[in-house]
Amino acid sequence: MEYITTTLGNLVHQTAFFSLTWGNLIMIAVACFFLYLAIRHGFEPLLLVPIAFGMLLVNIYPDIMLHADEAANGTGGLLYYFYVLDEWSILPSLIFLGVGAMTDFGPLIANPKSFLLGAAAQFGIFAAYLGAMAMGFSDKAAAAISIIGGADGPTSIFLAGKLQQTALMGPIAVAAYSYMSLVPIIQPPIMKLLTTEKERKIKMEQLRPVSKLERILFPIIVTIVVCTILPTTAPLVGMLMLGNLFRESGVVRQLTETASNALMYIVVILLGTSVGATTSAEAFLNMDTIKIVVLGLVAFMFGTAAGVLFGKLMCCATHGKVNPLIGSAGVSAVPMAARVSQKVGAEADPTNFLLMHAMGPNVAGVIGTAVAAGTFMAIFGVGV
Repeated sequence: MEYITTTLGNLVHQTAFFSLTWGNLIMIAVACFFLYLAIRHGFEPLLLVPIAFGMLLVNIYPDIMLHADEAANGTGGLLYYFYVLDEWSILPSLIFLGVGAMTDFGPLIANPKSFLLGAAAQFGIFAAYLGAMAMGFSDKAAAAISIIGGADGPTSIFLAGKLQQTALMGPIAVAAYSYMSLVPIIQPPIMKLLTTEKERKIKMEQLRPVSKLERILFPIIVTIVVCTILPTTAPLVGMLMLGNLFRESGVVRQLTETASNALMYIVVILLGTSVGATTSAEAFLNMDTIKIVVLGLVAFMFGTAAGVLFGKLMCCATHGKVNPLIGSAGVSAVPMAARVSQKVGAEADPTNFLLMHAMGPNVAGVIGTAVAAGTFMAIFGVGV
């Protein structure tokens, strides 16, 4: 009888109930809220579902992220090995390969001025950098945090890993992906505030056709130019352009399908769950996290506003031929930011179709954010 009692007692004490803290309960509630947003409202479910579930797992069973060096048998937790791929910048680079294989660069090639709108939207990154410095973060931490302003989760993770800011990687990644998923909520009020109804109704001329040769040469030329000027951008820009070359060359259909489908979704699972698993209560519930979340929101709003304002400038310079709404797509949340530009434009005039015009700045924003990350790496002397 005593043996049975002891066995049952040991079994009960092995449950998570005896190790859960109030912080763990709060994070479990946050995870459930993210799952609700993803499943019920469709806010970027491909990202939020794995992130939220990783958050759920680590706050119930912390050893799922146990470092191999801390384990008694030398074997780390399952999600720790996923997370190592984040630290080594492998998963973010593979995400860019998939994005390149999925993305049509035609609108950007047809309207090269879109590069300017993509560049303008990166203003939020440098605003966040200065803000983070003012809040007491180190220069490298401020640089890692600032990429949230580009609404680019993979680049945020990539730069945090390269600058050895792994302690902040969880809050940075969760903030970046959260704002990516909330693009349809955050951007429209800013876009409407900074534009008139007349500007929102502007119809843009149809983009010129882009030849197959242009489509093939574009990723090659961009890789040569950007990676020669900033070699530190090679892992991101190189993978992005390689994926696009797969797509546009037409001779590696199997590679295109793998990169844009199976590989992309496998990487999303690994990256999402491992990012979510960095949000243990001890690591996440502190003042630095609150600062990062606030800075990320401000940066994202600044980036959106800068894109729209530069769009207004281009509208004036072209005598009303550019709809300022497409400037908001300069953040690199592809293709959601472009869809938001289309939606807000259609609200003003249902016959207005801005999606393809907005895809130009949107794709330029992806390249711009990668260049910003490479610039920070060059400033701090960090190699690829």
